[in-house]
Amino acid sequence: MTKFSDTPFDLIIIGAGPIGLATAIEAQKAGLNYIVLEKGVLVNSLYNFPEQMTFFSTSNLLEIGEVPFISHTDKPTRKEALEYYRRVQESWKLNIKLYTAVTGMHPKDGGYEVVTNKGNAFAKAVTICTGFYDTPRSLGIPGEELAKVKHFYDSPHPYVGQKVLVVGAANSACDVALETYYKGAEVTMAIREREIYPKTKYWIKPNIENRIKEGAIKAYFNTTVKEVREEDVILNTPNGTETIANDFVLAMIGYMPNYALFEKLGLPIDNDPFKTPIFNSETLESSLPNVYVAGVINAGLQTSKLFIENTRNHGKIIVQDVKRKL
Repeated sequence: MTKFSDTPFDLIIIGAGPIGLATAIEAQKAGLNYIVLEKGVLVNSLYNFPEQMTFFSTSNLLEIGEVPFISHTDKPTRKEALEYYRRVQESWKLNIKLYTAVTGMHPKDGGYEVVTNKGNAFAKAVTICTGFYDTPRSLGIPGEELAKVKHFYDSPHPYVGQKVLVVGAANSACDVALETYYKGAEVTMAIREREIYPKTKYWIKPNIENRIKEGAIKAYFNTTVKEVREEDVILNTPNGTETIANDFVLAMIGYMPNYALFEKLGLPIDNDPFKTPIFNSETLESSLPNVYVAGVINAGLQTSKLFIENTRNHGKIIVQDVKRKL
């Protein structure tokens, strides 16, 4: 294992998610001196998924590094994914430094000095593959800072017997609404559109629609949240404002790339509506020389466009280009 010290690296990989691990594997196979810097735990984004989450993808589509991913059912769970990527790390003995948050980057001696909370590291090339699940979208309303408002969901247990407002209508929102309802919460949904998101997972959509139809879960369609208060929330509905009693607001409205980090790194972003990083589609090199972007961040705000399964090859593309330049 290369020490995180004064030794210069060929490649620094920011983010130890599945695509960061895949890139590290390719770097190791190519004989590059690399290190992966991760602000949290291994596959930090997956760790923050709900406890009972089931992937839409099959296990073979999530495999990296030629390590078999065997799950008990066709659709693997969060627990199985965490175990799998731990096995990937152990199998390849990847050089990863966890709990090391990158806070900046600047050019130096033909490469880049990467600034972290545990010291600086130098590399000739840098790859950014930070995903998007760590950065929730904001409601942008008064009261969002209250402790009762949650943007991440882990378990239904804290909401037993509580009045819960779930904001959103896609997979996460529907999953959370159903799970908290089945565990004894009084669930209401605030849905901006006139219906449940049409592309919701096929085994979830009819269930949530039936619970709404029978009145077990109350849903306000064409509705937004106007304000959150300690004991209630105010909704903007088609019939005007309505105040409902409330204990928790679970804002399941999606996530986005960490644009604050991109700014600290000096990574240029396109002015298009999707705020996409600027990069060469063939090499994945950004407009910063020898700085690459990989994984779902390449789609910007189009978070339903790229996934683990269709970005697993990014590491190979990047490492081939880095090796060619070196």
